[in-house]
Amino acid sequence: MAAGGLLFPQDWFRGHGSYYRLILYLRFWWVVLWEPGLRFSFFAICSIHESGGIMKIKSIEAVNVSIPQQKPVTPARRPSWRHSSPIGLPMNKYPEFPPDVPSKSPGIGGRGVWVKITAEDGTWGLGRTGFGEPVAALIDAFYAPLLEGRDCFATEHLNDMMWRASKRHGSLGLSACAQSAIDLALWDLKGKLLDQPVYRLLGGPSREKIRCYCTGDDLDWSIELGFEAFKITNPVHYEQGITGINIMEEKVALARETVGVNAELMINPVMAYDVEFAIRLGERLRPYELKWMEEPLFPEDLEGHIQLKKAMTWIPIATGEDHHTRIPFRQLVENRCVDVVQPDLHWCGGMTEAVKIHHIAEAAGIKSSPHGGCNSAYGQHFCYAMPECTLCEFHLSTPVGVPLEEVARMPGVPVPKDGYLVPSDAPGFGMDIAEDWITPWDHGRLSTGGEHVIL
Repeated sequence: MAAGGLLFPQDWFRGHGSYYRLILYLRFWWVVLWEPGLRFSFFAICSIHESGGIMKIKSIEAVNVSIPQQKPVTPARRPSWRHSSPIGLPMNKYPEFPPDVPSKSPGIGGRGVWVKITAEDGTWGLGRTGFGEPVAALIDAFYAPLLEGRDCFATEHLNDMMWRASKRHGSLGLSACAQSAIDLALWDLKGKLLDQPVYRLLGGPSREKIRCYCTGDDLDWSIELGFEAFKITNPVHYEQGITGINIMEEKVALARETVGVNAELMINPVMAYDVEFAIRLGERLRPYELKWMEEPLFPEDLEGHIQLKKAMTWIPIATGEDHHTRIPFRQLVENRCVDVVQPDLHWCGGMTEAVKIHHIAEAAGIKSSPHGGCNSAYGQHFCYAMPECTLCEFHLSTPVGVPLEEVARMPGVPVPKDGYLVPSDAPGFGMDIAEDWITPWDHGRLSTGGEHVIL
């Protein structure tokens, strides 16, 4: 549009009523540039305006992000539970992968992969996922050539293109992880270009603050930090039979005694149960009034979920961190075999897909609680904006006694205080990452291990 258009409408100031139009014009730009919650970047608007309303993607690349870590000032009273608590996982079926060494179990998350998307004006956004080199290769070799040069604001269109392009090699698993990182980077970029926090682009806050529950076995420390809802780990596998049931009942009983009868309590099997074991254990756990049993079965076992839900009506079932894209969630909801959906924004397909998942569940009266939602900026903005996301996970794995602020991993991303959290209102996801912390991905490095993963 020429100078006489949106930015400089000279015709407004000619003839009858020009004074009032001038006042209206000045008020408009005051709101645009200065009003909290409605401000837009003047230069971004001008740039987008001059390009016909389209800001194109200049580059998409898998990258490493090395965040400088400061040593905590407060001494720890003891190490985190992660150094002592066994965790049941699917690979425990094989003796060489025991539950007391979960970090050695293949396929639990691997090396983190970041995606940097740069717009043609130089603005960039960041997204993140896991699983190392296989995902990084998909990003750089498959998705980047497909999306570069397209409109970076068209998140629905780009999400659909990735979803359709992946059909032959599969839209789930590693492909969904690659799509997640790209989609999250696009939302971060869009927020920066519009000078808005992502939660506002999603429709604005649905609550004053996010209520967090705490995952981890340091229950005394979780209580001291002000949490009032808790999820403990599962140390057993279904092949342990009655021995495993006894071990888990003892752990739940101790946890209930520790947190009290007025606190919410959940357990997290991480796909280590089968239907029979889950039902038998559920019967034992009736007296402890669990909020939910999380991800007891493999995500592909839809019939198992249906059978378990029909048989175990007294403990709600939550699942979804290892379900990818909206289709498996739709199947869970259609069959009424889940009570809480738990997409992981780093794995499910990203923010665009997670919003669809939330609305599928919302329409059926089912709540959402994203996996690790309050541990990342991505999940925080999702939880803040989505109306049926009333209890969100914070995974606590830091040393006991060290304040969360001293061990925060991501600059610019808040941590819970007294069990609640409010996301950053900085543009995009609010992550304060310096560009010189970002380096190109080394495709010669094939390792997929060596990084802490939220289970």
